[in-house]
Amino acid sequence: MRVNYEVRIFLCTFAKMSIEQTQVILAAEFEAMLAERDMARLHAFLDDQNISEVAELVERYPDEDTTIISSMSTHRAASVFKILDLSSQKSIIRKLPANTTALLLNELPADDRTDFLEELPSNVVRELIKMLDPEERKVTLSLLGYPENSIGRLMTPDYVYVYASNTVEEVFATIRKYGKDSETINVIYVINEKGELIDDIRISDIILSAPNKKVEELIDGRVIALHPEDDQETASETFKMNNRVALPVVSQSNKLLGIVTIDDILWVAGEEFSEDMQKMGGTEALEEPYLDIPLFKLYKKRIIWLLILFIGETLTIAAMSGFQKTLEHVLVLSTFIPLIISSGGNSGSQAATLIIQAMALGEITVKDWWRIARREIQSGLFMGLTLGLIGFGIVVGGHQFLSLFGEHYFQVGLAIGMALIGVVLWGTLMGSMLPLLLKRLGADPAASSTPFIATLVDVTGLLIYFGTAYLLLRDILL
Repeated sequence: MRVNYEVRIFLCTFAKMSIEQTQVILAAEFEAMLAERDMARLHAFLDDQNISEVAELVERYPDEDTTIISSMSTHRAASVFKILDLSSQKSIIRKLPANTTALLLNELPADDRTDFLEELPSNVVRELIKMLDPEERKVTLSLLGYPENSIGRLMTPDYVYVYASNTVEEVFATIRKYGKDSETINVIYVINEKGELIDDIRISDIILSAPNKKVEELIDGRVIALHPEDDQETASETFKMNNRVALPVVSQSNKLLGIVTIDDILWVAGEEFSEDMQKMGGTEALEEPYLDIPLFKLYKKRIIWLLILFIGETLTIAAMSGFQKTLEHVLVLSTFIPLIISSGGNSGSQAATLIIQAMALGEITVKDWWRIARREIQSGLFMGLTLGLIGFGIVVGGHQFLSLFGEHYFQVGLAIGMALIGVVLWGTLMGSMLPLLLKRLGADPAASSTPFIATLVDVTGLLIYFGTAYLLLRDILL
């Protein structure tokens, strides 16, 4: 039985249905229209939904993705296409007729189109660029010419600009004429006759001004601009510090080239976060959704780090072999090996995570290394003392209540407590300094986190542990 649109709205409004229930009703209505092949009604239905709801239908019915896109107006189809994941976008482009593909690509905002094209093989990109209108092709090739992860890849040439000599009334006329095709009209850009950026003005300032007032009277000179070669993470920090929804992008000669909007920056921030999480887990960053990436490609992404860490852990064997005689004489030392190395690895991972996050938020830079080192030495010392006292208490308590650890339990407990202080202090210092060192060398700090730090501290932690035990117990048990 078909559920019409008015009934669905009534049910959702008054029965307060969940999002999942609403999507089920949407899906049922969509399936009914497909079964009847009522394309006119399907077109009206899809154009009446939120963009996110249509995107959900595309994900739910991958075999009908091109039907959904083709049944919508080109503008709304482009709005849906740009929020789909990469695998869905590739599937749609692969199956769409050439003329529909051309319409869709030309309708996409330049920055979203560039972002999609840079994920495709070069031969595919060449064919798709041929489908673009001359002006759109020129813009796309220009954006693709900027370095990867640069602001130039994100900027859009769709913005509203005016001249300082314009009146507020003339500005409104310009907005009415060009605003529909602009990425945003929250900010209006002021340029001179040479195309150089003079200032940017919030739309609210224009709305509240008299019609005969000139733009030059609204200029305050507090313009903030980016350069196309700037790193995307730099732009993210600039947006955050200045509370902007859009920022202009200018050349070295201050020519206005385009703008970058907050939605693109938020997307970059999400991508950077996902990439950092994957690297911190000991794998290379995945460029595709987990379930869509080919199995062999997933294997290659993960095995490299596993091999590096595996080889690193063999140094642990070498360290233990070097103290084989010590272990033979004081077998109780081997009992505490997991405790020692896990404490060092955990403290190092904690420090690395905090430092990487602070760098990502712009709270610290490489120049702050000495201040960070002093804080981490103090923190590591306090944490080491805490764990050392607990470790010493475990040995003493084990002897008192369970008769463990032999007659020299006090010296054994002291050795373990001192080793815990050293290992935790060392792990904290390494965890905080390695991300800064990698950043200074131009590498990604996230790559130094959990697995790498843990492996490094495992090896050095054993050396500290056995060295401490040897120094404290050599005249007693060794």
